[in-house]
Amino acid sequence: MNTIRRELLPLIENQIGRRKVILIMGARQVGKSTLLKEIFSGKNKVMWLNGDDPDVEKILSNITSTRLKNMLAGKDFFILDEAQRISDIGLKLKLIADNVDHIQVVATGSSSFELASKVSESLTGRKREYQMFPLTFKEMVDHSDLITEKRLLPHRLIYGYYPEVVISKGDEKEVLKELSDSYLYKDILQLDGILKSEKMTKLLQALAHQIGDQISYREIGMLIDLDPKTVEKYIDILEKSFIIFRLGSFSRNLRNELKNSKKIYFYDLGIRNTVIGDFRQPELRQDIGALWENYVVSERIKRHRYNRDFASVWFWRSTQQKEIDLIEEENGEISAFEIKWNPRKKDTKIPSQFANAYPNSSFTVITPENIEDFLL
Repeated sequence: MNTIRRELLPLIENQIGRRKVILIMGARQVGKSTLLKEIFSGKNKVMWLNGDDPDVEKILSNITSTRLKNMLAGKDFFILDEAQRISDIGLKLKLIADNVDHIQVVATGSSSFELASKVSESLTGRKREYQMFPLTFKEMVDHSDLITEKRLLPHRLIYGYYPEVVISKGDEKEVLKELSDSYLYKDILQLDGILKSEKMTKLLQALAHQIGDQISYREIGMLIDLDPKTVEKYIDILEKSFIIFRLGSFSRNLRNELKNSKKIYFYDLGIRNTVIGDFRQPELRQDIGALWENYVVSERIKRHRYNRDFASVWFWRSTQQKEIDLIEEENGEISAFEIKWNPRKKDTKIPSQFANAYPNSSFTVITPENIEDFLL
């Protein structure tokens, strides 16, 4: 299989040599190292280290600016994979950027750097930060063609878009199980305060069964025997580890709009289905609507991040249980989207409460038939 060109490639290449530290964050195995090898394989004077290696962690943990200068003498590029493993990583990267002339620093991390250090504070104005996801609908369309990828939508809803899963035809379940067992909890369970891994597993399973539904920390806590504050803390960690993301509720004009509700989605449906051990085909599933909603919302989030636009996203619901799956606002314009797996439901109407409150908003129903208009 030919290399799948990643959307981040030109964005990263465009930043090389601009005296900014490049940070690439995303879950393990989404392709961060592969991307950097593609960019830097033909370049000389590259030092490449991995924070997962114990000796690298030991060397960098207490290193001085003088030693850094000597270590990187003659190098044009310094790449550090899994940088969140290094203590005070923000200060280390700042030391390099401040003291080693003409070097391009690139660091990757599989959990938000805030979990390990204060990178944002240390590198204010000195960094360019990117999030990398599993493969996207657009990347696969560009790699093959639109018709092929649309035909594979049912497959993607079950097995997701992790690169190794996509290229391992026939072995998707085995690869997902290995990814889940080896990487999903690798960083999470080593964090301070995560004392009961079985609780985290149960929490993930509970969230997997509630994709597209409003969640209650209290109700989930009762289900898995954790207090609501711990549930919220664990969910925050899962979000910062790029496994799930939260969508808040849109509220502006109406008294009966829900104001503080949350929905949770998985960045990758293959991981979601692995968590609950359900790989049945879409035709046999009762959760197909939730799977499709998760797919569309997560792919749209990827599009916004890779396009570097400033769209804000929510869902909308009233106290009368009227709901819109996705609300976006960009440049002052509000767009509403209803997400339906069944193309025959394209005649769905916008709730009158929303239409009256936001008369200038647009409304579109997203189905497999018109998904390319939404994601390309």
